[in-house]
Amino acid sequence: MKKLIPVIIFSFMLASCGTEDIPLVFDRENTSDKYEMPAMPALEELPVVETLPDPLQFENGKAVKRYSQWERRRAEILAQLQHYEVGFKPQTARECVEAEMAGDTLKVSVTDNGETLTMRCLITYPEGDGPFPAIIGIGMGAGSLPRHIFEERGIAMISFPFWEVMSHTQKRGQEPLNRLYPDQTEIGSYAAWPWGVSRLIDALEILGEESRIDVAHLAISGCSFAGKMALWSGAMDERIALTIAQEPGGGGAAAWRVSETLGNVETLGRTNYSWFKESMRVFSEENVSRLPMDHHELCALVAPRALLVFGNPDYEWLADESGYVSCVAARKVWEHFGIEDRMGYSFIDGHFHCMLPESQWPELEAFVDRFLLGKDVPTDVTVAHIFEDVDVEKWINW
Repeated sequence: MKKLIPVIIFSFMLASCGTEDIPLVFDRENTSDKYEMPAMPALEELPVVETLPDPLQFENGKAVKRYSQWERRRAEILAQLQHYEVGFKPQTARECVEAEMAGDTLKVSVTDNGETLTMRCLITYPEGDGPFPAIIGIGMGAGSLPRHIFEERGIAMISFPFWEVMSHTQKRGQEPLNRLYPDQTEIGSYAAWPWGVSRLIDALEILGEESRIDVAHLAISGCSFAGKMALWSGAMDERIALTIAQEPGGGGAAAWRVSETLGNVETLGRTNYSWFKESMRVFSEENVSRLPMDHHELCALVAPRALLVFGNPDYEWLADESGYVSCVAARKVWEHFGIEDRMGYSFIDGHFHCMLPESQWPELEAFVDRFLLGKDVPTDVTVAHIFEDVDVEKWINW
């Protein structure tokens, strides 16, 4: 086994934007961790905000004017989402992580508080020596995306065995992660699973050249509940260059406020609470407008990195009208910094759940080519013809 010797693995990849350099990816899990948390008022102390909160306004009311201010604002949003919704992602020292390759399987061992959790992540490599860009697929190599898109491009596929961290429907206090952190039984799965993804990335960094993976070009993807998992993971770990959230629905890209006004959809009060903190229930129904943040801001946490959201309006439960409104609102953060082509969304009906239709392949291929392979291709993807009559502006007053 190898333990990490702290090193700087790579420098920021940069893109020029006006007078500022806007990174495409970072070499740290969370660049915002140096800031103090904002105040976290109780439900009755929070104001009613019917529209989507402004992601570009600090909690003190001041505006985010420059990209250099985004890091601090991002810290506020991340803290709120964890405090009110999923709980705080466990903090694990890098020295607690060990990694080794057994054939094409990456074995990740995390030892803390006298206990060890092990993940076994199968890596499907292209031909050649590498290092290869890679996609982390929830449960299997490419998630639910067409494998050939990655195989044809020489991109490695890494399976993330989420069940080795926490089961699909957790039994609080009885999950693998609880052995390491027995005092954090209140956290939802969407704090636990991203922790596992981050430890997987730690392991790749620890192995360095031995992993044959280019850690500066990592993507993550999943669909449905795993689409939410991919989005939460991409929001929480800035070492992920491209986040692909496929049909993530409520608790993912969809905004809780908007979903509350729709039909038989996954609302804050009708979600799977093993994925979230039980205490989030107080914000159900009419109290949803007291949330100090919403899920357009979960999407925005990925900025300035790349995000692609796929929707499937045929499935009412996914609340894709809400997902569309949320994506339009989130994209304004990228627009504010002049990098809107790093965030795309595509809502197309006429296909089965978690089966990306051929009509969406070019959109996926463009994002993969640009953000994993560094090709100069257009990625200005905003497809949602089915929602062209939706009044987005009533939700966005900023």
